[in-house]
Amino acid sequence: MTRATVPPATPGVAHSKPHAAVAGAAGAAAASFAALTHKLDYLDAADAKRVREAYKFADEAHLGQFRASGEPYITHPIAVAGLCADWKLDAQAIMAALMHDAMEDCGVTKIELIERFGAPTAELVDGLTKLDKLQFSTKEESQAESFRKMLLAMARDVRVILVKLADRLHNMRTMDAMVQHKRARIARETLDIYAPIAHRLGLNQTYRELQELSFQYVQPWRYGALSKAVKKARGYRRDIVARIEADVEKALAAASVTAHVYGREKTIYSIYQKMREKHLSFAQVNDIFGFRVVVQTLPECYLALGVLHQLYKPLPGRFKDYIAIPKGNGYQSLHTTLVNPLGTAVEFQIRTESMHAVAEEGIAAHWMYKTQEAGQIDGPRQGAVWLQSLIDIQQDTNDSAEFLEHLKIDLFPDAVYVFTPKSKILALPRGATPVDFAYAIHSDVGDHCVAAKVNGEPVALRTELRSGDVVEVVTAHSARPNPGWLNFVRTGRARSKIRHYLKNLEAEESLELGEKLLMQAMRSEGLSLPEGDEASGGDSGALWQAVLRWSGNRTRRELMVDIGLGRKIAGIVAKRLAQLLTDMGARPDALTLSMGRYASDDNAPTQAAVVLDGSEGATVHLATCCRPIPGDEIVGYLGRGEGLVVHTADCSIGQKLFERDSERWIDVEWSEEPTRAFETGILVLVKNGKGVLAQVAQAVSAAEADITHIDMGDEQLAETAELRLRVAVSDRHHLADVLRAVKRAQPVLKVSRIRP
Repeated sequence: MTRATVPPATPGVAHSKPHAAVAGAAGAAAASFAALTHKLDYLDAADAKRVREAYKFADEAHLGQFRASGEPYITHPIAVAGLCADWKLDAQAIMAALMHDAMEDCGVTKIELIERFGAPTAELVDGLTKLDKLQFSTKEESQAESFRKMLLAMARDVRVILVKLADRLHNMRTMDAMVQHKRARIARETLDIYAPIAHRLGLNQTYRELQELSFQYVQPWRYGALSKAVKKARGYRRDIVARIEADVEKALAAASVTAHVYGREKTIYSIYQKMREKHLSFAQVNDIFGFRVVVQTLPECYLALGVLHQLYKPLPGRFKDYIAIPKGNGYQSLHTTLVNPLGTAVEFQIRTESMHAVAEEGIAAHWMYKTQEAGQIDGPRQGAVWLQSLIDIQQDTNDSAEFLEHLKIDLFPDAVYVFTPKSKILALPRGATPVDFAYAIHSDVGDHCVAAKVNGEPVALRTELRSGDVVEVVTAHSARPNPGWLNFVRTGRARSKIRHYLKNLEAEESLELGEKLLMQAMRSEGLSLPEGDEASGGDSGALWQAVLRWSGNRTRRELMVDIGLGRKIAGIVAKRLAQLLTDMGARPDALTLSMGRYASDDNAPTQAAVVLDGSEGATVHLATCCRPIPGDEIVGYLGRGEGLVVHTADCSIGQKLFERDSERWIDVEWSEEPTRAFETGILVLVKNGKGVLAQVAQAVSAAEADITHIDMGDEQLAETAELRLRVAVSDRHHLADVLRAVKRAQPVLKVSRIRP
């Protein structure tokens, strides 16, 4: 565990004290456990006995260890177990809470725990121990890896995170004995990681307390000033709170609604957040107090709402029905804001008892309320849905920083609720787009998404969705994820799935290109590319193992990908292979050598050149400096890690690269039948006037070309203007047709292709 109370002098190990002090502390620990047993009355006698055995085991393991505050160390596991008992967790979770530091601090093994307490309890303790075992070089990496470990532990058993949150909550409550910089660091970690997880699992009471305690240590001066202001305001408003409570109780009783009415004060951190977000002073924050109305049945929630709206005037646009459309963490309530007798706004939350349990304890309420009432969402299932989405991200993401980025997106959502065409409700973060919606349905739907309709109307894929929208995704089997989607998707799931697909695509294309380049380079040496790989038997396997040792790659596949990406030069690898083959007795073949230089058919391109038809994908890039098109004489540059970059033969930038790095250039040729249009730039000098742009666009369209980009510069209005157009054409002949058509347009003075 991340233990705030471990003394600075001996990190990870509790203090030891003289024998007399130990004897005196034993009584305090026993009294502490006696207090815990009063909370365990929901367990049967057999389970209570097992919990007592776990306590005795933990007490012996931590004997002689003390916290920084001077208390016996065992008081911490007992307090954590007490918090778990408040959530009515089962005996295994209580036992794991009591022993959660035994493996880490006391040398207890997992096998020993399995023998004494059974495999399920040992797995819980092991899961908790693993969360704190790794050390990291950077703060971000540490956060990301902590998340990963927590995620994997939660995937096996959600009780792991419940015990971990209880552990962190007790540590936060008892951090006064720590030095200031450690308090601030742990409080910041709690605010960034643990509090949001508690919120996503619906543990709102724990969430609020973690936020409040963290705020106290992260910004002590602001916390102190706001605490004094709230205390002062509490005295002024005590009478009005009592009056509203009495009025509401009386009105509900008159309507025969049995209810409990609670006045509640907003937390200091939530007041601070509101002041920051809305740029308010403390005096301008009116809704410091709110009220909860807890009724017995679901229909009474709506009946109570009607009573309140008759009693006080509701504020328009401030009613939210989270019963019909629950939050992603299972939270359900009716929210309405009314004008109180003093003329200020006050919020009411209306819910049933079991909804209240889920609202306060979230996924932990599963152990309190085994039954679900009509219309109530299954809280643990909602938690499981979120955990499953994180597991998907974990599987698609290897990079720590990238994983943390996805998680932070998902941890702080401001949800919108949209409908599928079959009326299923999906909760997405605010700002989500149809692409996020598609990936929320299924990764295959997202991967093949081509268009979307919202409320029956076609929309752009980057359109932001709003609550109540009915979203329909149009897919095509041939469609693939677009890298541009990463600029606007909002969910971590969509972002990770797109990146995962693009990485796999790039690797496959690089592999294919690397194979082709090395094969051609081997032909130039008069040899064929050897069969097999490093795992093959005999001479073939030994040959590839020798090449891989020389290149520093782990596998043949990895070497081919590196060649395709330009990290290794095919010609140099081929020479090394040729040397090894010669040592093994191979000799250059005249026919193979000729295949490397000439084609068997005079009309076909030479075998030594890479043939481009526009379908090469992510590993072949057309240089943006010269924008080559079919018909141009071209050359290929293998950039380091960039794949193959194609320039026109007369490109000045390409020529400079050739002078500096000549061994990285390879022959490339256009296919006789390109599969798509290619972009190139044209410069158009026009006389300024009304409708000039429309006339130029019409001329381009008449030549059956498309304009993909227009740059008009930022020059002041003058007699003439330069338009820089990017047009999609099939080849040089098509470009010539476009230039002639544009030149004939009335306002055009001059038109030419843009050259670097």
